[in-house]
Amino acid sequence: MASGDFINKSLSFPPYPEMILEAVEALNDGNGSNKTSISKYIESRYGVLPPGHKVLLNVHLAKMRDTGVLDFWKNNYTKCDPNAPPRRGRGRPPKPKELLPPDTVLSPPRPRGRPPKGPSDMQRPPKATAGSGRPRGRPRKMARPAGGFGEASASSLKPSARPRGRPPKVKPGLIENNAQ
Repeated sequence: MASGDFINKSLSFPPYPEMILEAVEALNDGNGSNKTSISKYIESRYGVLPPGHKVLLNVHLAKMRDTGVLDFWKNNYTKCDPNAPPRRGRGRPPKPKELLPPDTVLSPPRPRGRPPKGPSDMQRPPKATAGSGRPRGRPRKMARPAGGFGEASASSLKPSARPRGRPPKVKPGLIENNAQ
């Protein structure tokens, strides 16, 4: 008998969309009402609710949002105002579209990418290079001449006494021993 009483009580509730709209109107918050406040209002007004109340509330809120009965903004639900301007989302707003006169005929848009080569392009002979006789690109490195340039003597080609690069750091212990 207890289950029969529960079914009769659950059938005595108004439909969920009516309860939701009543809750949103009664809460009358400027920014709207969130899901928990709507649920608490319904529980306080109607007492014991069916076991799947949260699921049913979610389903009906989603339906009402999709059909345009409720607005969902920043996690709050409000009744839709047909005279209110649409709220802006994130990012840059779209550019306004220009209205064209009704007798204007639009040409089809150009296809993207490089246009295909025609048959006349295939028959054209390749361009002849301007003949300077030099190959393209950076010239090759030439080996150093053995005799040097001009009047270079053999003594200038000898390696110097100093090695290349920065000299090694002198250690302080070696300077004291040399000074004694």
